[in-house]
Amino acid sequence: MKKIILGIMAIVLFSCNNKGSLQKYFVENSESSNFISLDVTPSIINTEKLTLSQKDKETLSSFEKMNILAFKKDSLNVKVYDVEKEKVKGLLKDEAYQELLKIGSGSEGGALYYVGDEEKINEFVLFANSKENGFAVVRILGDDMNPTRIMNLISLINKSDVKLDEFKALQNMLK
Repeated sequence: MKKIILGIMAIVLFSCNNKGSLQKYFVENSESSNFISLDVTPSIINTEKLTLSQKDKETLSSFEKMNILAFKKDSLNVKVYDVEKEKVKGLLKDEAYQELLKIGSGSEGGALYYVGDEEKINEFVLFANSKENGFAVVRILGDDMNPTRIMNLISLINKSDVKLDEFKALQNMLK
């Protein structure tokens, strides 16, 4: 019995590594005064007035939630901004994140990453950076998503009456 317990403990210890993850980064920084953190559920998309096709319903069912973490840069936290931005870039270099799209330049721009294979994506990550304002990391989580469904989701968000109350803190940060 003692050998079984020691074996289980060894497996747990070896399977838990100290390697950082984007999820861990979100948790560690969600309470920081330098960050705004939002968790958005599918209920933000008000589809009551929309006629949904089967494709739309499949898109919505594949979307679980969206996590947003935004760093507001100001004159007092420039060095912290540089350190935090590099941490996120380092996390996104992990082999789990496949770059799908890159836009902009070094001072302003963004990149879209995904986790999974191209037809069964479990996570999309958008990293957007503005040298003047700060950066944001958006995680879109779901099951069996794909680029077409994400584009359809964006279209549904644009067509629906989005419940903007959840975004007030982020809007205030960008002012």
